[in-house]
This record gives sequence, structure tokens and C-alpha cells, in this order.
Amino acid sequence: MSISNYIDHTLLKPTATKTDIKELCDEAKQHRFYSVCVNSYYVALAKHLLTRSNVKVCSVVGFPLGAMSTEAKVFEAVKAVEDGADEIDMVINIGMLKSKNYVAVYKDICDVKLGIGRTPLKVILEISELSKNEILKACQICLDANADFIKTSTGFSKGGATLTAVKMIKKTIKDKAKIKASGGIKDFETAMKYIDAGADRIGTSSGITIVTNTKSTLQNSGY
Repeated sequence: MSISNYIDHTLLKPTATKTDIKELCDEAKQHRFYSVCVNSYYVALAKHLLTRSNVKVCSVVGFPLGAMSTEAKVFEAVKAVEDGADEIDMVINIGMLKSKNYVAVYKDICDVKLGIGRTPLKVILEISELSKNEILKACQICLDANADFIKTSTGFSKGGATLTAVKMIKKTIKDKAKIKASGGIKDFETAMKYIDAGADRIGTSSGITIVTNTKSTLQNSGY
């Protein structure tokens, strides 16, 4: 499978304009990325711009802090799906996880999943804020709540994906859910390392750099 099919072409900056979203969607169509990942406000626009293409629309929910009420997350997720989102990336309630209020964390994820039905749900852990044991516990809660993907990071915190974390998550969840690596993945070689480690999707704002450098990198590597 082409590297393009792994990429969620991402633009989540608060300064993003309609013109920026149009450019994002045009790039996604040109390079045949799996999806565009946008803030929920822009889902309807992205869906319209991607009509008659195979590129999917992914919306973030509770982004980037995950610290709002579950009801607010459910409302945002359901509205995003109504506007045309094909996938939802929600941020876990980090504070409740660190407080060991696992019931609240589970309910947060479960209620969003119930609200969006069969729409794939990715749960963002924000691994740079978590200990190893917290990551492992979060993975189990995600599985219990029927999340479809576990995603490493928002890209808005102090750190992004790490190979160590992706390998640990893969070892923990096996094939019970998929993995999206995001945050700091900016070139083809790095993206391939994450895919080799078990990532099923790559979230990045550097998708064009990754795919345009693929040919030269392949000529000088073992891939």
C-alpha cells in the first residue's frame, strides 16, 4: 500500500481559513491521502470540497485539551458526523485518567462512540502527558469502550508520537484496535518507522513532504 494511504492530511491551527482548508483538500486529492483532518467547524466545507473524491473527512472533537464535559464532546461529535465526517478523533479526559477516575474516562469515550455509531472513533491519549502505566491503562479503557483506534498525540502538547510508545501500545492492544501515530512525523523515513512499529495511520501536516520525498528515500534505503 502506498504511503499516501496511511496519511491523515492535517490542518488544526486555530488560524486556519477557508482558503487554507481548500488548499488542504486540493492537496489531499492530488496526492490521494486517506483523509483530511480538520476542526469540526470546517467539516461541512471539507466534505463539499472533497465531493467525487475518495478522500475521507476526519474531525477532531474535544480538541486539544479533552477537558470539556462528555455531553459537549458527544454534541460536537454527532454534529460533525451530520456535517459529513467519516471519522472522529476525540481527546481523552487526561485529568480524569491521571486522577484514576477510570469510570469517567470510560464513559467519556463510550458515550461518544454510542453517539456516532459505526463511524470510526480514534481516541487521542496525549502520551507526552502520561506515564507508561497510564498509557497502558488508557489503552485498556479504549478497548473496553469499543474505540476503533488509539492515537498518540494532538500535536499541541510538549511532545508527539514516540516509537517506544507505539510499540508498547501495539504489544498491548494487538489487533483489537488500530493505531494512529501523530505529532512530529515530518519525513518518509520517520513515517515508515512508525508503520513498521505498528501504526495503521499517520497524522501529519507534512504529508506532501513525506510523499514527495518517497522516491529519493527509497533509492537510498532498504524500504
